[in-house]
Amino acid sequence: MTAPAKDAPEVDVPRVRRSELGHVLRDTVRTTRGIVGLGLTGLVLLVAFGGPFVAPYDPEEYVTAPFAKPSALYHLGGDNLGRDVFSRLLCGGWQLIVMAAIATVIGVALGAVAGIYAGYRRGLPDTVVMRAVDVLLAFPQIVFALLLVSVVGPRDWLLVVAVGLSHAPQVARVLRASTLDVSERDFVKAVEITGVSTPRIMIGEILPNLVTPLMVEIGLRMTYSIVIMAGLSFIGFGLPPPQPNWGTMINENRIGLTLNPWAALSPAIMIALLTIGLNTFTDAVTRVALGVDRKEAALAVAGPSLVAPPAHVASTDTGAGS
Repeated sequence: MTAPAKDAPEVDVPRVRRSELGHVLRDTVRTTRGIVGLGLTGLVLLVAFGGPFVAPYDPEEYVTAPFAKPSALYHLGGDNLGRDVFSRLLCGGWQLIVMAAIATVIGVALGAVAGIYAGYRRGLPDTVVMRAVDVLLAFPQIVFALLLVSVVGPRDWLLVVAVGLSHAPQVARVLRASTLDVSERDFVKAVEITGVSTPRIMIGEILPNLVTPLMVEIGLRMTYSIVIMAGLSFIGFGLPPPQPNWGTMINENRIGLTLNPWAALSPAIMIALLTIGLNTFTDAVTRVALGVDRKEAALAVAGPSLVAPPAHVASTDTGAGS
């Protein structure tokens, strides 16, 4: 056996990937779907959170005629009361998005706890949790939220809790199915033999292996939260006027579509762009996690030269083989 040459190039040993979530997200933003979804989402978030600082008028001030046409001073015209639509559009998104994000965190957290507990413990705990989930699933999400809001009234905190609770059953079902698979793997069984407590197994061993489906659920539930809250605002159960809100703006200005359609269309477009962006990015995360778009992500980093060998290499190999 000959000893390796001293000047031989060092071989990079691949490191063990510690964070599957970080790897998936890095690959996602290298795909076309991921870039488009992230771009649309970032654009809407920039408008929603940066808009209040650059709004030309007070969103609650009457500055023009009702349903006035767009002009140089009022870029999107006036609304039903003569307020500047552009200023209300810039100021009407941040609160909706923040409330939707909090509701998403509540729903995903509750659903994850219920789903992981039911899937790992099985038996009677699984039966009790899943039957309770089935009862909640019998109510459509917006009906369940309406039921809670109509009892107490359209309070901000109750709106967030109602929407969050409506997400928990769907999240619980998805994570229970994933937990049933993960809990049967060898590394979980090996930890169980050592006598580790159930909560530590669920948090330390099972939860890290559910990061990908959890990420997908966060994106989906965030989308549903925005749509439900905008829908509740549309029917009068959202944020009370005169606060600018994209859902309320659609409801207030739908009667003037023939006079100034931008008063109702502009907030609807912002909600649609945010929904499309989040769904596109979530779909990209799913495709990368399943390995569908991993090749595209690898090409974006390495380039096509690592996929197909150069022409001279291919000809040399052919000649050697002959």
